[in-house]
Amino acid sequence: MSPSGKLGLIAGGGDLPAAVAARCDAEGRPVFIIRLAGFADPHLTRWPGAEFGMAQIGAILKALKAEACTTVCLAGIVNRPDFKSLKPDFKGATLLPGIVAAATQGDDALLRKILSVFEAEGFAVEGADDVLGGETLASGALGAVSPTPDQIADLKKALHVAEKSGELDIGQGAVVCDGLVLAVEAQEGTDAMLHRVAGLPADLRGSASAPKGALGKAPKPIQDLRVDMPVIGPRTVELAAAAGLAGIAGVTGRLILIDRPAIVAAADWLGLFVWGEDR
Repeated sequence: MSPSGKLGLIAGGGDLPAAVAARCDAEGRPVFIIRLAGFADPHLTRWPGAEFGMAQIGAILKALKAEACTTVCLAGIVNRPDFKSLKPDFKGATLLPGIVAAATQGDDALLRKILSVFEAEGFAVEGADDVLGGETLASGALGAVSPTPDQIADLKKALHVAEKSGELDIGQGAVVCDGLVLAVEAQEGTDAMLHRVAGLPADLRGSASAPKGALGKAPKPIQDLRVDMPVIGPRTVELAAAAGLAGIAGVTGRLILIDRPAIVAAADWLGLFVWGEDR
């Protein structure tokens, strides 16, 4: 169950922040959105909030306290910045050296450092999956399509590669087709990786008439699951189909579903499996 109290949503790009805010609306829970400049979707202005640069940490904390937020949730895509180009406020300037030092140890160390800033100011940190009511992938097939034995082999390998990539703090996703690793996700994100797969020679991947291969998404073993848990939505399904893939796999309970009914509808319409693998 999600903690009670007003939620301060620190919003990056993508569909996840809007899904979190919409769930707050549905539950009658007040929310205030910190829209990170250059990342947050313009449509988030429909909710109460304010826009700040990501280094305006003092202003962000002041706004959250002024709005009587008790918990914070970090959701959405935020690419690693050029720290030299940031324009911090006074609080940000005092914290930036520690944040930069954490960044040299990898993305997960950076995220943990950022979480610690909010916790030190008295905010509880809430995962997006908790706000969404635990809408994560269950075991087995999500929709009407189940993978064949060959596709099971591909999805298992894709998840294994994603996990090994995560151990090195590289990314959360991988694509495997006929046992061949076609792509590993890094800083570009899942959508860009799938676009890259779609551009590969046709003999390496599947097609609309003969789909094969799988996208696997897995959390990094060392990451704090309150932030940056892997996510898929209907667009992920559409891009996987456009890349000629037969389906998508995630770790049971560790893949957030944005709009489960739409994901199922898209997967069933396009003939793709969405599979939860117990690890």
